[in-house]
Amino acid sequence: MAVNISTLINELDRLPVHRVFGRVSAVQGLLIEVSGVQGNLSVGDRCNIIARDDRKVACEVVGFRDGRALLMPFGALEGVGHGCRAEIGESQPAIYPDDAWLGRVINAMGRPVDEKGALPSGSESYAIKNSPPPAHTRKRIGSKVDLGIRSLNTFTTCCHGQRMGIFAGSGVGKSTVLSMMARYTNADVTVVGLVGERGREAREFIEDDLGLDGLARSVVVVATSDEPPLMRRQAAYVTLAVAEYFRDQGKNVLCLMDSVTRFSMAQREISLSAGEPPAAKGYTPTVFAELPKLLERAGPGRKRTGNITGLFTVLVEGDDHNEPISDAVRGILDGHIVLNRAIAERGRYPAIDVLKSISRTMPACNTDDQNELLERARKYISAYEDMAELIRLGAYRRGSNPDVDEAMYYYPRIEDFMRQTKDDHSDLDTCYRLLAEALTPPEDVEGVAEEEEAPQVVGADPADLVPQPPEIPPAAE
Repeated sequence: MAVNISTLINELDRLPVHRVFGRVSAVQGLLIEVSGVQGNLSVGDRCNIIARDDRKVACEVVGFRDGRALLMPFGALEGVGHGCRAEIGESQPAIYPDDAWLGRVINAMGRPVDEKGALPSGSESYAIKNSPPPAHTRKRIGSKVDLGIRSLNTFTTCCHGQRMGIFAGSGVGKSTVLSMMARYTNADVTVVGLVGERGREAREFIEDDLGLDGLARSVVVVATSDEPPLMRRQAAYVTLAVAEYFRDQGKNVLCLMDSVTRFSMAQREISLSAGEPPAAKGYTPTVFAELPKLLERAGPGRKRTGNITGLFTVLVEGDDHNEPISDAVRGILDGHIVLNRAIAERGRYPAIDVLKSISRTMPACNTDDQNELLERARKYISAYEDMAELIRLGAYRRGSNPDVDEAMYYYPRIEDFMRQTKDDHSDLDTCYRLLAEALTPPEDVEGVAEEEEAPQVVGADPADLVPQPPEIPPAAE
């Protein structure tokens, strides 16, 4: 009861002392024109349109034209017509997070959608469209973050306060990778933003992928694909606002967002409706202005605060990794993780292409031994994939290139190391130990007698072609 009374008092304190009204003068598509309130509004302010059935439709000011305010709705426009009353709302939309939000699922307005009762309201407001901390006040990148995924913990190591992008086409496994991170990370709090998510998959992600253990230390923000573009865009802003609250409590926060592309699509719909001209692939200039404002909110905090480690998925259209959104996001973030459809099609999950992925905190965050281990693994992967087609066709003859011969032995072992189910967890130390075991040279290589070369079979599995190559030199210490 004490929590409910405190929440009620906070809500009463936020009630406005007076109200200003205007009138709807026109409706075109998703755009509402309101007259009579021009001097009382600015871009980003909120209004409530009183529909015919006395239903309130929350709207946001997106521009002005011919002395009228241009609004876009957060809900359906049924019942909104000419002459409907428009009530001016809060000028700086904000949420009031609280520690009790952990384990809850909320929408883009900061309201609960998990049927677990009312959401406690904190005493301090956090602006939905907050500014990132000034660059000179931020701390440096912190220690390593355990993401629970072997290929990420080793080949693309992430540190506290780092921001990474996960680039992939549809159906390659982005959501599964995010759920593994949320479950197994050693961060204090996880904030998950599902922006434009399929309605069916939202509950499946929360119950099956995230699970009770993952949800217990997480806050999930959901805006499904059928919601208006303002709701989808605001879900991304609210996700960062919640992460900022826990960061200011001194916690290391892991912020997972799926996806930045759907945020950009929502902003494109808003800008085009407001009359902004399209630019690259229909994306308006505002899209590319909003992306750094959103993504820069993650990162290291100020002194005596925590950090926000951001993992943002990018839905690559047509598997084109150079399309406008991918290119813009890659230039803002501190590294990128590429999920390859070809790897997924051959059954290796997570389908992370380690040669195309990069973390900008490496190699500085590793020891010399760890860097040497990773260099060897990358060398074997690169050598094998350069000759993969010839090996699969049986056109490569063992002994032609010692480096390729080595790679043919180690490549299947590295693949087995990177293969991981969503219920399998490996911490940082275990990841490096398992990789070192995979790269251990075969015993007594020098004492192995020359064997007759096995026949090459077209279409055979490379691991079966060379199960134990006899002429592999021992790796350098």
